[in-house]
Amino acid sequence: MQSLAGYTLAASLFITAGISGWLVFAAIIVASVVVMFLVNLSGKPSVRYGIPYAVIARTNMGVLGARFPALLRGIVGMFWFGAQTYFASTAVALAINVMFPNHSAATFLSLTWVGWLSIILVSVFQLIIFIRGIGWISRFLNFAGPAVYAVMVLLLVVLWTEAGSELIDGVDSLFQSKSLGTWETISAFVGVVGTMVAYFAAVVVNYGDFSRFTVSLSHMRRGNFYGLPVSLTFFTFLALFITAGSYIALQHGGGEPLTNPADIVGLVGNTWLTLVAAVTFFIATVGINLVANFVPPAYDLANLWPSKISFKIGGLITATVGFVIAVLWVAVIAPMGFGKFVDTLGAVLAPLYGLLVCDYYILSKSRLYVADMFTMSEKGVYHFTNGWNYRALAAVGLAAAFSMMTVWVPAIGDTLGGFGWIIGAFLGGFFHWLAMRGRVVIDPAATLVADAA
Repeated sequence: MQSLAGYTLAASLFITAGISGWLVFAAIIVASVVVMFLVNLSGKPSVRYGIPYAVIARTNMGVLGARFPALLRGIVGMFWFGAQTYFASTAVALAINVMFPNHSAATFLSLTWVGWLSIILVSVFQLIIFIRGIGWISRFLNFAGPAVYAVMVLLLVVLWTEAGSELIDGVDSLFQSKSLGTWETISAFVGVVGTMVAYFAAVVVNYGDFSRFTVSLSHMRRGNFYGLPVSLTFFTFLALFITAGSYIALQHGGGEPLTNPADIVGLVGNTWLTLVAAVTFFIATVGINLVANFVPPAYDLANLWPSKISFKIGGLITATVGFVIAVLWVAVIAPMGFGKFVDTLGAVLAPLYGLLVCDYYILSKSRLYVADMFTMSEKGVYHFTNGWNYRALAAVGLAAAFSMMTVWVPAIGDTLGGFGWIIGAFLGGFFHWLAMRGRVVIDPAATLVADAA
């Protein structure tokens, strides 16, 4: 979340939700608690069995069918990688514009030469760090997290000094629509929660890729508490006040409030603050992008065709697709709205989460046959039909179709907009339960690892 894309989403929700900034702030905090609960559920089996999501998926999709969620997660990850690459490029563009203010305004695909150069530089930089290995990525994150907060606090101090007493009133009233009634306010609040949950959709599904390295369930839960509700509360507080403060102090009531902190910093007029902020935002966004959106698709692609696609080749494919998404962002993707982009990707992945939780906790009763996850024997518990669980595929397809309609069909979206992830996850689990509830698993020959809790 602590990236330019995360800030932009939060700021966009402040502006478009139509309710008080404080209510949006509260909704985002509620969403962080919901996400913490969701990742605790999806991460638990990986902690206990020491296996990543791609292997867990074999228990509900089949030993070969697990390639489908891996492909889906990989595609969504590549879209997010491209989006974050674009946002990181705006920080680079900010620095270039400060150092070389006189440049051509001509555009291609709605990008100036500075925009193109920035995307290319970010893409090459990310690829170099990826090739150097996970250790370099970890060093980036260890520096970037505290640095981002330091710059945002400094930016807030500058804006609050300029805005004065107007800022507190502006946070409460600036973003609020006067026409919303009680039900519309509640609906907008829940919609913000749903969109924020959708923002974390990819991580929520494959959180086992990270949780399997934790030493215990309590360790995982403690880390999630500090990394989600605690961290996100502070970040959202800064985003709320910076968004309102920039509108009051820098835009003077003109146009829509800015949603990208790189744009806000550019209006402050302090060259050194601008350069420091640009470098910090760039490093933070790149670090998060590599961990959340580059490495997972690279693994997913390698898992699809291990004999042909290595981890590094998967990374090159991800980098290529991400570059295309980044250069098309302004001209093609941005016009539909960042919230709709987030909800769409969330709707695609939501059924996979519902299916995982339903299968592990309800149908499998927290017990897995570990040996059968790694065999192509027809007697294996997870062989299903030629290695594929077609019932699970149907459940995911049906749930995803309805979830996508909440985003793209106006007649449904007008009522259920922002609820796509929640609906998709529920229906994915429910349809899977309907399809598989009569299945009885009896395999005395398999290696059964019992639930230790």
